[in-house]
Amino acid sequence: MIVRDHPSTLQLFIVMQGSIVPKIMGKILGIAVLTALVLYLDRYHVGLPHISIAAMGIFGVALSLFLGFRNNAAYDRWWEARKLWGSMIADLRNLGRHMCIFVGNGTDRAAILSCAVAFAHLHRGYLRQVDTRGDIVDWVGAQKADAMLAHQNPADAALRSMADQIGKLTGKEAISGFGQMTISQTLSSLALAQAGCERILTTPLPFVYSLLIRRTTYLYCWLLPFALIDSTGWFAPIFAAVVAYVFFGLQTVTNELELPFQNVQNGLPLDAMCRTIEISVSEALDRPAPEPLKASNYVLT
Repeated sequence: MIVRDHPSTLQLFIVMQGSIVPKIMGKILGIAVLTALVLYLDRYHVGLPHISIAAMGIFGVALSLFLGFRNNAAYDRWWEARKLWGSMIADLRNLGRHMCIFVGNGTDRAAILSCAVAFAHLHRGYLRQVDTRGDIVDWVGAQKADAMLAHQNPADAALRSMADQIGKLTGKEAISGFGQMTISQTLSSLALAQAGCERILTTPLPFVYSLLIRRTTYLYCWLLPFALIDSTGWFAPIFAAVVAYVFFGLQTVTNELELPFQNVQNGLPLDAMCRTIEISVSEALDRPAPEPLKASNYVLT
């Protein structure tokens, strides 16, 4: 995720960090070159068909509505994912307080909260398809870490381990009935947030809708040069490049926001959020807390 102040007016046109220009520069240049070629052929060699700029305007409005709708849908996915991770952070902090109230200090409390940290890292690993063993070994030990990672859903295995430990304390009557209910509700909330993230990961926006918009965007940008021949003259390549930047740029931004868990510049900073959880649990256990992750070159991972 990009973390920086808004650039000045001069920097606004030259800053590339977090911009989608490098990804679509080839498409922009391609449309500009196509427009220049169409204009050259029409002026000096053979008359080409001219398209009404008004017709292209109507076409452009319709395409803008489609792109805007898809962009809103993608941003909703990104924001929902952020809210789900925010709720997990809150639930894990609440779990630390529940342990203080209903379990008290001791090895049982430390073991349960250590599994909570492992849950966060394992969930991040599942969403990003990365190995998080090194992040959880110091919390739960190598043997338990390997046992969790052996499951199809390691994060769910961490939740079950926490539930098993709570169940053992309940069997020894070490937790009151109200405490059992409160902790169970917190674990259920964590499971709901986990399932919500998995739903976002495994259910992308409908492919047929994305395909329609991509095809329409290319068709519009390919036909646009024939509408700019009369109205803009030799400025046509510049106008076409600007239009291509807007439409292809929106399309590229939407593709990134649609998958919020990817480790890209505009993805969610899952590493930083897991570090926030580590800090909260460390302080709950009176351990030295690690430093928060900071943005590197304006990018927080």
